[in-house]
Amino acid sequence: MELLPAIDLREGGAVRLVQGDFDRSTGYGDPFALARRYVEGGARWIHVVDLEAARTGEPVNRAVVLDLVQGVEAQVQVGGGIRTEADAAQLLEAGAARVVLGTAVTETPEVVATLAARYPGRIAIGLDHRGDTLAVRGWAQSSGATLDDVLDALAALALGAVVVTAIDRDGTLQGPDTEGLARVLARSAHPVVASGGVGAPADLEALAALEADGRRLAGAIVGKALAEGTMSVKEAMAACAPFG
Repeated sequence: MELLPAIDLREGGAVRLVQGDFDRSTGYGDPFALARRYVEGGARWIHVVDLEAARTGEPVNRAVVLDLVQGVEAQVQVGGGIRTEADAAQLLEAGAARVVLGTAVTETPEVVATLAARYPGRIAIGLDHRGDTLAVRGWAQSSGATLDDVLDALAALALGAVVVTAIDRDGTLQGPDTEGLARVLARSAHPVVASGGVGAPADLEALAALEADGRRLAGAIVGKALAEGTMSVKEAMAACAPFG
């Protein structure tokens, strides 16, 4: 199971929200310094999200994202406001290893299909959910679609990953939604990446131990615990490694 330390961007700086709430935001300073710390700790991936773009569709932090993509010595997965073919192409051709499409999954699924065919294995879908219902536009709106709806509709695409975020767990450090993730593992043949709630190495061990039909999680995104230093990258990777 791969560790993906998260760097969320707002007004050019690194922040973390609680359950996606812009009014419950904590700043962590320079995103480049945070990325360097994670890479120096041994991280092979960095997960970068433009929070403002996720909500509005306007890529206000795109220059920072591109600098991270091109300047970090790790594979960079990018999400937040990627809703068009041009958005995805710019990031992938600049060197992003993978881009995550969320709002486009339910609003313009034809864009997702086109990109998956053009960039096989480099397009991920972001399934951000409250209960079984997916949220879109920076988690500000309900899509009306369910996890199962989307997983079934996109089953045939050459996706690089399905990134599943339990919104109610995100930023809380209260543990991941292992039950929900197990259901996704059982339903989807795509690599599944977990997000939301990880607060300690034991949480990562629980994720790495999840199994459905002989399949395990491909990765886990960790944000607040690493940013605040309650868990180091080294500790996090050690928790993932025995099951890798």
